[in-house]
Amino acid sequence: MNMPVNTDVLADKEPDSEDALDRVLVLEMVRVTEAAAVAAAQLVGRGDEKAADAAAVEAMRRAFDNLYMDGTVVIGEGERDEAPMLYIGEKVGGAPGKGPKIDIALDPLEGTTITAKAGPNALAVLAAADEGNLLNAPDTYMDKLAVGPGYPEGVIDLAKSPTENVKAVAAAKGREPADINVCVLDRPRHAGIIAELRALGCGVYLIGDGDVAGVIAVTDQDTGIDMYMGQGGAPEGVLAAAALRCVGGQFNGRLVFRNDEEKDRAKKWGITDYDRIYKLEDLAKGDCIFAATGVTDGSLLNGVKKRKKSTGATIMTTDSVVMRASSGTVRWIKGEHRIAPHRTD
Repeated sequence: MNMPVNTDVLADKEPDSEDALDRVLVLEMVRVTEAAAVAAAQLVGRGDEKAADAAAVEAMRRAFDNLYMDGTVVIGEGERDEAPMLYIGEKVGGAPGKGPKIDIALDPLEGTTITAKAGPNALAVLAAADEGNLLNAPDTYMDKLAVGPGYPEGVIDLAKSPTENVKAVAAAKGREPADINVCVLDRPRHAGIIAELRALGCGVYLIGDGDVAGVIAVTDQDTGIDMYMGQGGAPEGVLAAAALRCVGGQFNGRLVFRNDEEKDRAKKWGITDYDRIYKLEDLAKGDCIFAATGVTDGSLLNGVKKRKKSTGATIMTTDSVVMRASSGTVRWIKGEHRIAPHRTD
């Protein structure tokens, strides 16, 4: 059992004027991702993806029960017959029928393979918004294109080629295409994109997994990544879009269907235009909150670390970020979580 120690260190990039209740809700969301990250971190490098994911799911589910809200999972571990907990449509929160109605998109462990192999950029992530404000994306693939804040609206367009998009971003920055760095999932399906980018002289940052972290990397200049491009999971696209909504980035997404079964699944969630290009506010609109905690070290967040205090207590330290769209606030949070010793009696 993890008992959080009240030693969070908060660093706001800019002040905001949230009222007390709203501020509490924002900070409580990050406690949910912390709980999932701490649970998953204890299985880093053990080679068992399912066990790590199950630990994160269970911890996140318990943490939600402590929040005063009437929440519904709109993006989760899968449909009810595929997932025992945190399935699409599941009710979460400690105040069903009483608290504010909140839609939740989540991935308790974004990067299960990463975690099993002790690789970089595994995260526990969630997004929250008022009911009806997050796209209920089917569990299909999605073509994605993203840039961070500071560009003119419409600088990227998924209907255009990688070359056209890189040139547009380079022109907006006053740079050459060869100066642009693009993050791409290292998959055979991206061979054409990678070849096209390298022909322009772009830096191509290949990642093995974890495309939520890849998309979010465009929001932080310190990562050196200007764009994200390529195909990944549609649910992860909604999570990443929520983060970009909070900091003013741009995102284009288009669902990719491999068969009629996937189209039928999308139709069940109200999606009938199979070729639509979704913009940022089509995926996450209104006010929304995005929270993430590092499980393993990455470009944006440090992973969970275990250490012993002089008192003999075992402490797990976490590194998290929580963002809010209405204020544009980004908080970086460091937490300590005391691990209760195992009983031997």
